[in-house]
Amino acid sequence: MTGVDSRVSGLCAEASEPVIAAELRSLARSGRLDLPLPGSGQTLERWRALAEIAYADTVLGRLAEAHTDATAILAEIDHGAPGRPSTELAVAPEQLWGVWAAEPPAPVLRAREVSEGWVLEGRKLWCSGASMCTHALVTAEIDGQRALFAVALDRSVVRPVPHTWPAVGMRGSDSGAVDFDSAPARMIGDPGAYLSRPGFWHGAIGVAACWYGSACAVAATLHRSAAAGRADDHALAHLGAVTASLSAARDSLSVAAQAIDADPADLTGAGRLRARTVRAIVENAATDTLDRVGRALGAGPLCGDEAHARRVADLTVYLRQSHAERDLAALGRDQADKEFSWWPCP
Repeated sequence: MTGVDSRVSGLCAEASEPVIAAELRSLARSGRLDLPLPGSGQTLERWRALAEIAYADTVLGRLAEAHTDATAILAEIDHGAPGRPSTELAVAPEQLWGVWAAEPPAPVLRAREVSEGWVLEGRKLWCSGASMCTHALVTAEIDGQRALFAVALDRSVVRPVPHTWPAVGMRGSDSGAVDFDSAPARMIGDPGAYLSRPGFWHGAIGVAACWYGSACAVAATLHRSAAAGRADDHALAHLGAVTASLSAARDSLSVAAQAIDADPADLTGAGRLRARTVRAIVENAATDTLDRVGRALGAGPLCGDEAHARRVADLTVYLRQSHAERDLAALGRDQADKEFSWWPCP
């Protein structure tokens, strides 16, 4: 990867906030997060930019993906209803956006309509960037339906809950719980629009692009060892296998980007199967990379190379944004509904 060095060189942390937040804010102010939208004809360029950031730092890539996903979501569904003027939000350079859409069985965040609009009440789990984001797109329940809301994170009514993110891997993503105390919110689209839009599945592949970029950085440690002549035949075999896995992941991203640009509105209905397939391919490649690099190099880099050890820990946790066999079962159900082919098409 080029264009972004480890820890994103040249970005200076502000003393008043965590280093990762300062780096993300610098990326936003510089325009590095103003990416082409999915389906714009430049989807691969979008994913390449996210992969480069994740190559430099897995946590930074994860937060950048969420910020740019928020921009894409707003562009797709925040356009007003028929007969009502558009109220589209513009993401300003000084803002950091999260997308907080996890829906565990409990607790449940609920939306309540008041005379001024909507307020959110309750606790939301898995809020990446909980203490550093200025705004977020948040899902909440209305009469059993999931709706999406834009929230300015006024800390008097939106409060990160201390000690709810004791993670080792992805520690810097600050993905703890957040309490909403009648927090003013604006509904984005109609209830259900967040999940039913074509961009939901296009955006799901953006996460895989970050997995890919981070896995490439893990693989680079093994490549450097081999290039320096420090790899025996077993390590070289692992490097060959990693090369094959990551090449397949790269090609799956490229093919998917072309398909999305050819059908941005998903008129063919292929978006869900495509996204699940690509995510499975990239997840397998990243998991294989973590395993093989560890087996090839042993404990040395994990104990003596802080950046590599942190990346391995971060990527291990980040990959669990996939639901493993549950996602594979869903992919299998999707494929079972299709006519059999030796070459399942996205």
